[in-house]
Amino acid sequence: MTIRVLVVDDQAMVRAGFAALLAAQSDIEVVGDASNGAEAVQRSRTLHPDVVLMDVRMPEMDGLEAARQLLDPPKGVEHRPKVLMLTTFDVDDYVYEALRVGASGFLLKDAPPQDLVAAVRVVHGGDALLAPSVTKRLIEDFARNRPAVRHRAPALNALTAREAEVLTLIARGLSNTEIAAQLVVAEQTVKTHIGRIFTKLDLRDRAQAVVFAYESGLVAAGSG
Repeated sequence: MTIRVLVVDDQAMVRAGFAALLAAQSDIEVVGDASNGAEAVQRSRTLHPDVVLMDVRMPEMDGLEAARQLLDPPKGVEHRPKVLMLTTFDVDDYVYEALRVGASGFLLKDAPPQDLVAAVRVVHGGDALLAPSVTKRLIEDFARNRPAVRHRAPALNALTAREAEVLTLIARGLSNTEIAAQLVVAEQTVKTHIGRIFTKLDLRDRAQAVVFAYESGLVAAGSG
């Protein structure tokens, strides 16, 4: 299955470089590009890409607002691509908010080429790009900079004890394989738990799950 990608960046050379790299992959098709957030939203709704590579800082409309419009479209617009944020900073306030609105993760612009290709595949596959240690630090800083949660969110009551445990481990940056090893269960069992967690809490992917775990009070910033 070919992954359709839209490349969004205000620098023409950056767009061209990313597009050339991705187009060279047999399983990826670059369907278009855009130079700002407003153009990205318009082109995405016309081209229907699977994944949007979205620069954070752009003129006219920044990547955050564009991501918000793509991931929470108006009534009648059904297409919702996966959004992968691109940034030159390893910790960026815009990225915090992007994860909250449903972006599937972020990648540094100076990451090795193979990391960009892998990121597109990971995000397209329904996972979130939250494995690197820098991302875990970003999420912890995100939670630490918000007011402490005094009461656990009622939505947590929908989870079984094991599902809450799995969500906690996701928020601490563990992969499915690591969660399975820690809980001494099969990896497929972990995947089943995660699917139920996403359904019960109306979450799109691991990125939203991590943010929810912190904001709901299930996990305290800096714990684990």
